[in-house]
Amino acid sequence: MPENHAPNPEPRHDGAPEMSAAPASGAPDPAAPVHAESRSRAKAEGKTAGNPLLGWLKEIATVVVIAVVLSFLIKTFLFRAFFIPSESMVNTLDVDDRIFVNLLVPEPFALSRGDVVVFRDTKGWLPPAPAKKEGPFTWVQDGQTFVGLLPDNSEQHLVKRVIGLPGDHVVCCDAGGKLTINGTAIDETYINPAELPQVRNFDVTVPEGKVWVMGDNRNHSADSRAHMETDGGFIDLKDLEGKAAVIAWPLNRIKTLDNYPDVFRNVPAPR
Repeated sequence: MPENHAPNPEPRHDGAPEMSAAPASGAPDPAAPVHAESRSRAKAEGKTAGNPLLGWLKEIATVVVIAVVLSFLIKTFLFRAFFIPSESMVNTLDVDDRIFVNLLVPEPFALSRGDVVVFRDTKGWLPPAPAKKEGPFTWVQDGQTFVGLLPDNSEQHLVKRVIGLPGDHVVCCDAGGKLTINGTAIDETYINPAELPQVRNFDVTVPEGKVWVMGDNRNHSADSRAHMETDGGFIDLKDLEGKAAVIAWPLNRIKTLDNYPDVFRNVPAPR
């Protein structure tokens, strides 16, 4: 019987074998349509590349927003700025000094004798604040104060030094003209040395939840001594904004504020 042979494929004219028309594995098909998402991404990249100013403005806006949020959080929970309007704390603090107040004192961190504190005037020590003049940019200043970018220039706060803590027996003065706390005389090295303090006699025991405060410029400070007719001259702990920690302005006066622990080191605990 004659042998059966499969028909031979028709040879190519160039003698090369036939190649498949399918694309290689993983290679994009140039005939396939471009995905819409790829087109959008390419368009956005081209737009950004063509408008560098727009990208720069977006970055600046992001930085500004982050800075404002951080400033607000710091002002609300950690530190707050105030300015000094009077000479009652000279020469520890000068008029127009800008200070940062630690809001974590007296809670959760304890208050100490000698701490310089800022407190709200809930006792009426200050005359009523005059009505604020409204201007076209008042809202800008108010906003900056609110977020902590500007110091609070309200005059309804006071700054003094804590002399007596709850339970302390504070007396002025002994035979040597010195203040005594719980029977122990103290050498107040923070007092303004420009003037000899005038003796103003008092004998008080600080109630629970209150403090006795005095200014370092003793002859020019309307402090607890001057307001004994109002709640005995004491300040409620709940009215304290916090402890003044540092002078931030002017630049030549930048420094941390001392609470003079050596002055009060030998003061015994109240009975």
